[in-house]
Amino acid sequence: QVQLVESGGGLVQAGGSLRLSCGASGSIFSIGLMGWYRQVPGKQREFVANTASGGSTKYADSVKGRFTISRDNAKNTMYLQMNSLKFEDTAVYYCNAVISGDSSRTARLYWGQGTQVSVSS
Repeated sequence: QVQLVESGGGLVQAGGSLRLSCGASGSIFSIGLMGWYRQVPGKQREFVANTASGGSTKYADSVKGRFTISRDNAKNTMYLQMNSLKFEDTAVYYCNAVISGDSSRTARLYWGQGTQVSVSS
């Protein structure tokens, strides 16, 4: 019943910007840690950034200074602002979140469907 709905991917030129969104819906009691990962075919999924419920953030070294993660707790939504995009940023981007259901109150890790980000050189 709980879902993460992701959007915002697309094709951009190197040096451009893109903003990804990930919203949680369903019978939700609370949302804890939320984060972004990315994956290229043939490679392992890698960490990009995450944000705790209080707003603290962490970033992979590869995106530090270029990407900004944020969240709007009132909207159950997380964002990833990506600036100064490089060809190496091309990947499928996935959001995840630790969510406790309204009925079970059991924390689980949920994943979004993924959205393609392609950066042309």
